[in-house]
Amino acid sequence: MWRFTIASDLVELGLVASLSRPGGNLTGVTSSSVEVMPKRLELVRELLPSATIIPVLVNPTNAAVEMQLRDLQTAARTLGLELHVLHASNEQDFDAVFAALVQLRAGTLMIGSDAFFNSRSDQLAALALHHGVPAIYQYRRFATAGGLMSYGSSLTESYHQAGVYTGRILKGEKPADLPVQQSTKVELIINLKTAKMLGLTVPTTLLRRADKVID
Repeated sequence: MWRFTIASDLVELGLVASLSRPGGNLTGVTSSSVEVMPKRLELVRELLPSATIIPVLVNPTNAAVEMQLRDLQTAARTLGLELHVLHASNEQDFDAVFAALVQLRAGTLMIGSDAFFNSRSDQLAALALHHGVPAIYQYRRFATAGGLMSYGSSLTESYHQAGVYTGRILKGEKPADLPVQQSTKVELIINLKTAKMLGLTVPTTLLRRADKVID
């Protein structure tokens, strides 16, 4: 049993036979990481309507990165935006990423869905604030660490669902017979304190939709 960080692409990646009948010894709970990335792009556009070039940070070693970028490129074209893809697969790459943002004169940064980035949320939030870059991220932990904004699945819900499945498996049910569950709760977290430090005014429409505003 596992808590996946990708959703419907589990089949495309060959991890399960299908979401309803995963087969083998692997099942679990997915987060809507790939699916919500285009929505994050819309939120960036709403917060920074003058931005036309949107840098997006991805981990090139992530098996789902092509799927992330495919959906994101489609959304960018629809919104009339230009994506600029930046890569990082270790901490040493972060300095080059933020140096590239200065060269691009980009007023924002979208951080892709990736387990390595999740584990470095405090560091990424601090770097974004230090360089004066409004950044949007996947999980709440980034915003609570001082990042500007996060939009993604609720980890609390995901862990609860995973715990329920763990109990069922320990009682004898087979993972192959347990459908892959998808975390359905998506939350928007805005750090208003960080917005003020960056000199940004967050639209009231965004604040009203936020599940939590940190001030």
